[in-house]
Amino acid sequence: MNLSTLFITALLLGFSGALMPGPLLVVDINESYKQGAKVGPLLILGHGLLELILVIGLTCGLGPILLKPLVKGSIAIVGGFVLLWMGGAMVINAWQHKISLEIAAQGKPARKSLLFAGALVSVSNPYWILWWATIGLAYISIALQAGWVALGVFLCGHFLADLLWYSGVSWVIASGKEVFSDKIYRIVIIVCGLFLIFLAFYFIWFGQYFLLN
Repeated sequence: MNLSTLFITALLLGFSGALMPGPLLVVDINESYKQGAKVGPLLILGHGLLELILVIGLTCGLGPILLKPLVKGSIAIVGGFVLLWMGGAMVINAWQHKISLEIAAQGKPARKSLLFAGALVSVSNPYWILWWATIGLAYISIALQAGWVALGVFLCGHFLADLLWYSGVSWVIASGKEVFSDKIYRIVIIVCGLFLIFLAFYFIWFGQYFLLN
């Protein structure tokens, strides 16, 4: 596989994963209401830095360890409780009118918190880890056959897909913020929070399944 083909396939594969709704998309939507179009790029930078660390680990033989039932199950359960905490806080605060567009505009977290959020939400998603331990590891193996430059090309294509999608979502949310009322804003936050809670229980079930079987 030549470098251009590797880049294009990595880009398309990255889009196939990025377009699927997940906790990172929920955080992107939620924070974009508060901070605008910069949220997507900052979240993905944190997400991408974590992916780089994971890829380094996979090239050093971490893949088989991540696929062990005990490891998969533990990651899923811990991640589930993290998402349960995040989703519950979103629903409660929105329901009790503790958040609004005005409050959101006043309380803008630092950039570091967005970078951390991008990494935290990613590592709390067991499917992200499983994707890299299986599909991602296969692509890494293919890329390394053409050398380290090819691996860099693959990572650039994958990162670009995430950056384009999540930055686009942030831009759309930020651009349309003026037409949203506080009521609509709180409804969106509640829906996003409930989605995180659903994912949390699913991840916890997923984790206990691997631990008990």
